[in-house]
Amino acid sequence: MVNPITTNLRCNEQIRISPIRVIGPENEQLGVLGTAEALRMAYDQGMDLVEVSPNTRPPVCRIMDYGKWKYQQKKGQKKHHEQELKEVRLRPKTDTHDLEIKIKHAIEFLRDGDKVQFTMVFRGRERAHREVGLATYQTILAELGDRAKVERPASIDGKNMVMIVAPGRIEKPAEPAARPPAGDKPAERAPVTASAPLTQSLNIPAPATQPEAPKPVAPAQPPQAP
Repeated sequence: MVNPITTNLRCNEQIRISPIRVIGPENEQLGVLGTAEALRMAYDQGMDLVEVSPNTRPPVCRIMDYGKWKYQQKKGQKKHHEQELKEVRLRPKTDTHDLEIKIKHAIEFLRDGDKVQFTMVFRGRERAHREVGLATYQTILAELGDRAKVERPASIDGKNMVMIVAPGRIEKPAEPAARPPAGDKPAERAPVTASAPLTQSLNIPAPATQPEAPKPVAPAQPPQAP
């Protein structure tokens, strides 16, 4: 069985040499064939012809789903990422700004698939105020949310207070807000002027006007005698 070891392989029409030794999709040996014939066999099965061993004579090619294979290779590389334990050191007097920066670093470590150990160092009389460390760790966990899960709760380790978290939920990029079609424009409001009242500028129909009452007509005078 020949196993490809790189994702940069020649496939299909990129294979110029002929003849070639062909391996089927089930790893069966199909023998030495012309490249055109092997390519036709791959296309008939909805697959690709991939050159997996170019330095042998004749070169070895395999019929496979090349796109699916590359996806599996990349997925396997992510799984083989060696998880590390990153450390973030703190002090009871760490101010808010510095704490925010350290939390951002921790989030980056978690995104990379690594665990994070928070180490709070107490000195002298600070050891009598361990509740400060617990409060700080509660703040950190609230900021991390479900991006992290506690693997080792905050506990005393010699002069330090240690807490370890592991990666939790994987963040997905936020989807951009939908935009209206290019041809659609929001209705423009008319300016508020003396001739254009506020109801018109807000596109609110004005109340119906009442018809004016008819004016009284003076009675006709009789004609005077000459």
